[in-house]
Amino acid sequence: MTEASKITHVYFMPGMAAAPSIFENLILDESRFEMHLLEWQMPDRDESLEAYAEKMSKFVKHEHAVLIGVSFGGVIVQEMAKFLDLKRLIIISSVKCTDELPPRMKFAAKTGLFKILPTGLVNYVDQFEKVAVGNFLKKRAKLYKQYISITDKQYLDWAIKQMLTWKCELPDEKVIHIHGDKDEVFPVKYVKDAILVKGGTHIMIVNRFRWFNENLPDLILTGKLKKKIKKEKIS
Repeated sequence: MTEASKITHVYFMPGMAAAPSIFENLILDESRFEMHLLEWQMPDRDESLEAYAEKMSKFVKHEHAVLIGVSFGGVIVQEMAKFLDLKRLIIISSVKCTDELPPRMKFAAKTGLFKILPTGLVNYVDQFEKVAVGNFLKKRAKLYKQYISITDKQYLDWAIKQMLTWKCELPDEKVIHIHGDKDEVFPVKYVKDAILVKGGTHIMIVNRFRWFNENLPDLILTGKLKKKIKKEKIS
């Protein structure tokens, strides 16, 4: 049996508070791939990121699966990978280590400013953008909010804290990192060794799904792109 004829199980982890529906436009050949959409589970108030990742790893039911995470979901899958034997680990619109966080996030983590974010409000996404991330275009914010599934304060407090205080000094070299060159949350100038999507923003998994439909199959099966796309190391 050839590699192409085997069914590869692909698990997708959405971004912070997002629903699996962010992947609704992704299409993978069902004769070669089976898609599994993971959902956020409610963390205990003081649960460590490691403990949460171990809990989430139990939802991956297949050996040598492919794990794909978006944004904070990209951090989660990197932690989950420590408990799994994976075929491939892919992150999208995310970071591979603490060094890739923008200065404003490092500052928020160091000073504890993230603790004052009004996560109990329904429009917490708007507030987070203004306080921790920077200005988003209203159109993009509205599109992102369309896919938010969790507004629970305990989850949001936990998730923001874990994202900003994540400790990872040495990135896993096996991680395949896909990043938009117009990402507003994790600016590309702080990101190293990523496959760049021209014009891609932080929500490109939603509005640039055609790029992923075209390129994910090769990345999943071989770890490489069939057509050459610039992979930049930005200093």
